[in-house]
Amino acid sequence: MDNLKTSGVDMNMDVDMSVDFCGVHFKNPVTVASGTFGSGMEYGDFVDLNKLGAVTTKGVAITPWEGNPTPRIAETYGGMINAIGLQNPGMDTFIKRDLKFLSGYDTGVIVNVCGHSVTEYVEAVERLADEKDVDLLEINVSCPNVKEGGIAFGVDPTALENITKEIKKKAKQPVIMKLSPNVTDITEMARAAVSGGADALSLINTITGMKIDIHRRTFAVKNKTGGLSGPAVKPVAVRMVYQVANAVDVPIIGMGGIANAEDALEFIMAGATMVSVGTANFHDPYTTLHVIEGIKDFMIKENIKSLDEIRGCVK
Repeated sequence: MDNLKTSGVDMNMDVDMSVDFCGVHFKNPVTVASGTFGSGMEYGDFVDLNKLGAVTTKGVAITPWEGNPTPRIAETYGGMINAIGLQNPGMDTFIKRDLKFLSGYDTGVIVNVCGHSVTEYVEAVERLADEKDVDLLEINVSCPNVKEGGIAFGVDPTALENITKEIKKKAKQPVIMKLSPNVTDITEMARAAVSGGADALSLINTITGMKIDIHRRTFAVKNKTGGLSGPAVKPVAVRMVYQVANAVDVPIIGMGGIANAEDALEFIMAGATMVSVGTANFHDPYTTLHVIEGIKDFMIKENIKSLDEIRGCVK
């Protein structure tokens, strides 16, 4: 881990990095943020997927989505804006290609699900219900609800509770609701999801942002706005994870600007059970491995035998 001195420390000390998340055992707490790692295949030449706690797939819908027109990515200070529009090949291709690929690895699989209506979400969840290689479902509620004027499911507590209830009726895997930070009170949304039956929560999704290309005198992405991610959002993400961890009693996957082990440990100390590495994967495809090793080094140096000792330790 960067800046940690290990002189005089027994680096062979046994530490337990495993976590139990909704009854699923993971070898360590590190996964990847949906949309930043494909479904693992794209990073297979760089990362031994067997070393990850889990792979979280790119968002998948019941039918293929083309996504937004280009340009749809723009670099910003301390991060990036994306307006990909959840382009994906649809459920049939995902199951035949991506799930089949992941079944060859000893790592957890979290499938991110998206949709434009409650019906689309439920149909996607039903298709995945009997897939034995799927450990958990992560529901992206930042999608626009086409039947309610395009407002995202995740910014309306009533809509969030309702969609969670409908998904839980059909899901056979534990359900993680991925919360949007584009709200006034993140704890209100967390309580709504838990009231709807959510088994866990993940946060944060991207923050709505904008960049203008002053030379072309137009928006940097065709969609005008996009999701801001990267180190610039980390303090907001840590704050929201802390608030949610103290508001509801379900496990949390913390994410938002994690670039090294110190970042990941902040989320764990704020109350997260697991962490997701996202934008940093674009900058350094080995980031997940560095984070895992860095957490282990920190635990050895600090004589921490289990992550339970430090989870939520800040009050």
